[in-house]
Amino acid sequence: MAKKIRYGIVGIGKQGSKYAGQLFSGMDKNGELTAVCDIAQDRREWAKNKFADKVKVFENYEDMFASGVIDAVIIDTPHYAHPVIAKKALESNLNVLSDKPAGVYTKAVREVAEYAKENKPNLKFGLLYNQRTSKVYKAAKDIIDSGQLGTIKRIVWIITNWYRPQAYYSQGGWRGTWAGEGGGVLINQDPHQLDLFTWLANSKITSVNAIARTVGRQINVENDVTATCTFENGATGTFITSTHEAPGTNRLEISGDGGRIVISGSSDFTMKLEFTKLEMPEPEFSKTNTVFMGKPKTKKSTVKFLPHEFLKGVLADKGQHINVIRNFSNVLLGAESKLIGNYEEGLNGLTFSNAIHLSAWLGRTVSPQEDDFEELYFDELQKRIEEEKSNGVK
Repeated sequence: MAKKIRYGIVGIGKQGSKYAGQLFSGMDKNGELTAVCDIAQDRREWAKNKFADKVKVFENYEDMFASGVIDAVIIDTPHYAHPVIAKKALESNLNVLSDKPAGVYTKAVREVAEYAKENKPNLKFGLLYNQRTSKVYKAAKDIIDSGQLGTIKRIVWIITNWYRPQAYYSQGGWRGTWAGEGGGVLINQDPHQLDLFTWLANSKITSVNAIARTVGRQINVENDVTATCTFENGATGTFITSTHEAPGTNRLEISGDGGRIVISGSSDFTMKLEFTKLEMPEPEFSKTNTVFMGKPKTKKSTVKFLPHEFLKGVLADKGQHINVIRNFSNVLLGAESKLIGNYEEGLNGLTFSNAIHLSAWLGRTVSPQEDDFEELYFDELQKRIEEEKSNGVK
């Protein structure tokens, strides 16, 4: 392995070009940009002008993978292609860091995850789950993992501050379609939140009951979701999201028998975490309390997180995405032992997303543990894609 990890980026559109610029400017001391590829000629011309002859530019990823000039691949393409390109990269003996989501449906993601585990155990396969590096969510995770929150009872997230007008969906024919995106707010805006939802709950989801619908927009996919779920550890959850509400809300509440965590955001993206800790765990208090309508005593602590500590980074060096790339480089070089987000973990949030869709489509409670869950979801998704085709949507 080279002293620096040589990266190739598949897809240098809006986000991929940012990763390219960060790597080219040396923001990862253990990584360097050596190649990019894009099927769009204007993006290839941009790369040639931006990087001159210091970075090789390819028209397709197959040629880039076979070039011998890269050690690792960053994938930033339309959603459906993520697992397809990931498998090809693994087959080419390249390490893979894929942008979110891991894919559109769990069947494709699981197949690639199993291929990597069985056939390429020496390669690293990660996901750009940058919000796991956010200080506010890391603080919540630390509280939960320390045991201070006790046994989790319920997790509720209302995140409706994704406002998108009709003009957003009208700018490209692929937006707002099942064939183009594979979904709406769940697959486009919420992959990070769906990941964090299961990551913070420390448990897999066992059942989902959901309403997913289209409100006030000329699109085929969902832009309004209300879902309830149960977890293996006995906790329950509620996830509410939309892209049509104004003003929107971002509030995450996690309740345990040792207290409550509330994370909320303001219009400037400054985040606040409040941890209300019970002086005595609720089950113990209930057993020992003799006062009618007695309540456990609490102690509240509040921490505010500035925008650069929460989102992409006001200061470039503190950006979440480049920190995930740095982590990936360090793991490949042996300087760190654990990826921030591995590909198998990408199944958890995507499974929740698929289950929400399937529950809404079928009008019933669904379980990811059902024997035919993945096939049933895939078949129902294909029905919607075929319906779009019959209506003239490409």
